[in-house]
Amino acid sequence: METATFETDLSLFKYDNLEQLPPAYRDLDEEERTVRIEAALEELGDDVVILGHNYQRREIVKHADFVGDSYQLSKEAASADAPYVIFGGVTFMAESADIITDESQSVILPSMEASCPMAGMAEALQVDAAWAELTAETDANIIPITYMNSYADLKAFCAEQGGLVCTSSNAHKAFEWAFERGDKVLFLPDKHLGENTAHRIGMEDTVAEWDPWDPESDAATAAQEDIILWEGYCQVHERFRAGHIEELRAERPDVNVVVHPECRREVVEAADVVGSTSTICQTVEEADPGDAWAIGTEIHLANHLDRWHPEVEVLPLCGDACMDCNAMRQIDPNYLTWVLEELIAGNERNVIEVAPGEKEFAQVALDRMLEI
Repeated sequence: METATFETDLSLFKYDNLEQLPPAYRDLDEEERTVRIEAALEELGDDVVILGHNYQRREIVKHADFVGDSYQLSKEAASADAPYVIFGGVTFMAESADIITDESQSVILPSMEASCPMAGMAEALQVDAAWAELTAETDANIIPITYMNSYADLKAFCAEQGGLVCTSSNAHKAFEWAFERGDKVLFLPDKHLGENTAHRIGMEDTVAEWDPWDPESDAATAAQEDIILWEGYCQVHERFRAGHIEELRAERPDVNVVVHPECRREVVEAADVVGSTSTICQTVEEADPGDAWAIGTEIHLANHLDRWHPEVEVLPLCGDACMDCNAMRQIDPNYLTWVLEELIAGNERNVIEVAPGEKEFAQVALDRMLEI
């Protein structure tokens, strides 16, 4: 069976042109790099826009023109006239920005190491092979849906197979869209978001988790269910346990809990509020003075909310080590200093470019999402 018609490669090789931080930039302290970043931004002016994901550290966010979730930031980039877009995030986010920005804009990812582990759990080449195996086991029409936290070629693959992209906020609408057009859904790469969405739409009793490389998780068994969840997860959100919430409530009965839907099902069930990073931010913003909220997502967003809303007590649900995303941490302020000063020198470093074939189909997947 023919699947993807465009050429692609594993991300490890696709972006092997990205450069490491030069030695001269590795030992800058915060005071020195802040001065240099501000000087570079003043010289570049409107030629550059900096996007800071909610999970970025304070030293990145303070220089960002826009702070938010990944797709929101890509839309901000597309609305900007700046020829240079510096994305403080991970690779798939920079790819999404490249897909929807103008051809005249260059998207720069400061660090070559900022690669989301969850996106790497479902690369298009792997899914292509697994798709052939899965579709051979059933005559049903399977619609693939990929979470925004995936590489552009997987978004393109899903579009080519009649599917689409979703965010954590509209995953339930994407599932409904898919079931209007097909018999079954393959959701990837995040099994926890998929399971939580299945519960939201009342289909939790017809779900199978599928790992194509596990002999005990075969395609024939998975194909019997209506919702097939790829074996992938966020390494930060999977660390949260219902026990963290139980322990917190035993110590602080007054604390409310808000968590991301990438968390395990039992964590979502135990929380007071569940939602995307935007929902988490809104929850704290709308809290009454003196309220206490524990945050079940990446630690830097919890820290930002604590600074931004001193009238609310903001607590990390399970501590710094538990909640840290190493991939996001790779966007070091020294890298930001380097790419900005290189732009002044006329050099574009670490540009993320999605291949034309991938970009065309990936845009289709995004357009379908916007229809819902």
